[in-house]
Amino acid sequence: MKDDEANRFGARAARYLAVGAQAGGFAARLAGARLLGAGRGQGRESDAEALARALGGLKGPLMKAAQLIATIPEVLPIEYAEALASLQSEAPPMGAAFVRRRMAAELGPDWQKKFAAFDLTPAAAASLGQVHRARTLEGADVACKLQYPDMASAVEADLAQLELALALQKRVEPAIDAREAAAEIAERLREELDYRREAKHARLYRAMLAGRGDIRVPGVHEALSTGRLLTLDWLEGEKVLSLVGAPEAGRNLVAQAIFSAWWRPFAHHGVIHGDPHLGNYAVFREDGAPAGINLLDYGCVRIFPPAFVGGVVQLYRGLRAGRRDEIAEAYRVWGFRNLSNDLIEVLTVWARFILGPLLDDRVRTIADGVSAAAYGRREAMVVRRMLREKGPLTIPREFVFMDRAAIGLGGAFLHLAARLNFHRLFEEALEDFDLDVLAARQSTALTDAGL
Repeated sequence: MKDDEANRFGARAARYLAVGAQAGGFAARLAGARLLGAGRGQGRESDAEALARALGGLKGPLMKAAQLIATIPEVLPIEYAEALASLQSEAPPMGAAFVRRRMAAELGPDWQKKFAAFDLTPAAAASLGQVHRARTLEGADVACKLQYPDMASAVEADLAQLELALALQKRVEPAIDAREAAAEIAERLREELDYRREAKHARLYRAMLAGRGDIRVPGVHEALSTGRLLTLDWLEGEKVLSLVGAPEAGRNLVAQAIFSAWWRPFAHHGVIHGDPHLGNYAVFREDGAPAGINLLDYGCVRIFPPAFVGGVVQLYRGLRAGRRDEIAEAYRVWGFRNLSNDLIEVLTVWARFILGPLLDDRVRTIADGVSAAAYGRREAMVVRRMLREKGPLTIPREFVFMDRAAIGLGGAFLHLAARLNFHRLFEEALEDFDLDVLAARQSTALTDAGL
């Protein structure tokens, strides 16, 4: 059957116009400021805020891509990175009439007869779609994730604009070549449009985390799902931020569950959740106390070859032991090429920041005495300065979501003010680590999930 929304030229052109209008206004403002001699400093901070406002008004995939790019050191000036990282993923919801049309397009004109109840008011709205609470004919409470129209066209238009923006950035700040990183982001964004694939990701996570009482993964309702509609079990929970100021034991328990939900699939199956922000977790309680997390979104999942997982473990162990050759080889396994001694030094500054809590065998907070506002800022500035002196450096595709996830996880632990021995938690995840065993386990899990 012909897909009427598959990257339509008309929808793509409309998106180009919308992006162009927003970005054009920002560019005109920026050019005027430069002509008037605003230069760097405060002028650049206000420029960054204007760019964030422009992209935030557009919502959709460009905003999501901008947030991902903002986590990679040196690709953007720090003022721009901080402004883009602060963007929220809430989009204006579709109205009831629109929802009815979208549901009819996915499940047929009699779609309402397939539910005992369906709330036309969304429970949540995000960058690519919105979620509605419903009840199946069998009485199960479910979450129906419904994609906005013409998202395939919006993704292609926005990725073209992103490519242009990065080309311009490279001319201004040539220390980093982000073309491979942009290709990685493009591939993951296109995957996120395929809700059938996301259903497979959910099945994969349900298998990988089976038996974990502190992590809940929803089941998939296949008969009520399509390529642009995903129906999962509704999991009751509250926002992670509701625990801010709560007793430390509960906050630590939730932080440990988040840690395990991310690192165990990676260490055991070579799979990561590429977008671990607070909105993708909810806290569930038992007897009134926090008991664990619901893992809610499976659109952005990255499956790595086992060798890459080995490279991450090798980097961790090399940093622990101070073995420089092992560290350098790990970077090569990650995909970095033509590394000089100076560039290895630059990467190690960032690696020690990202993996620092895992290297430190003691109970600590993630920031370890550094304020949340300053966390990572000094390291990013050092890396930026060193790359200007020692670069250029090409960022490999595999780096993007490892870096993004480390920052996202760190943000969750910062908000919770969790105090844990992250080193011992990581060592538990690595228990009996063996690449051949991982490869066999990954192959079986992917086959069972249909991936």
